[in-house]
Amino acid sequence: MTVRNKLVTIKLLHTAVWVFFKVVIFYLLYAVLVDRLDKWAWICLALIGAECAVLLLFRMACPLTIVARRYSDSPLPNFDIYLPLWLARYNKLIYGFILTGILSGLVWRVMS
Repeated sequence: MTVRNKLVTIKLLHTAVWVFFKVVIFYLLYAVLVDRLDKWAWICLALIGAECAVLLLFRMACPLTIVARRYSDSPLPNFDIYLPLWLARYNKLIYGFILTGILSGLVWRVMS
């Protein structure tokens, strides 16, 4: 497998993982908005917690980014994922704000 093919494979996998976690985040948002805190909502919360733990463990970098760095020296934030440049650059900030809102709503739902 060539270096280019390895990087493409990592980018595809990284994009698939990104999409998966966005589905998880938006299901949890839906669950909080409609007050449907079922087992799937709690599973989503656990998955998000695991994702945050992994990011903290790897100093706020996805492990796939670290692997992709072996095959590219590009300074662009989207060198390792199929996302628009602006979204790759502000991904953690955007979804951090969304998650803060979701978690605030979740606490409000559970406490009331």
